[in-house]
Amino acid sequence: QLQLVESGGNLVLPGGSLTLSCAASGAILHLYHVAWFRRAPGKEREQVSCISHGDVIANDADSVKGRFTMSLDVHNPVAYLHMNTLKPEDTADYYCAAAYPGTRPMCPKEVADYQFWGQGTQVTVAS
Repeated sequence: QLQLVESGGNLVLPGGSLTLSCAASGAILHLYHVAWFRRAPGKEREQVSCISHGDVIANDADSVKGRFTMSLDVHNPVAYLHMNTLKPEDTADYYCAAAYPGTRPMCPKEVADYQFWGQGTQVTVAS
C-alpha cells in the first residue's frame, strides 16, 4: 500500500521561496500519477501540479505557472513542489497525492481521481 508523507511547510514572507517534500513508501512512486494539491481557507482543493506515471515532466496549473513546479526523484523516491515568488494567496494546506494510472496516459486533474493522499503540510505566506 502506497503511503505518502509531506513535509516542509512553513511561514514564509511574500516573495519568498519554499520547497515541499513528499516521501513515498510501500510502492514505486513513479509508476503512479503523482500530484500536488492545495486547499486554501474557505476554498476547494485544487491541483497545482502533476507528473504522469513514468514521466518526469510537470504539468503546472495556470494559477501557479511560472512560480511553482514539481519534480520527482525516482531513486529515493520523493516528490517535490518548488514554490517561488510566494504570495499571501498561496497560503494553504498542501497535499501530495497519487493515482493508479489505469488507462489514463496523463495525470488527472480531479481530486476524486487520486486514491492515495498524504496528511498535508501547511504553508503560510505573510509578513
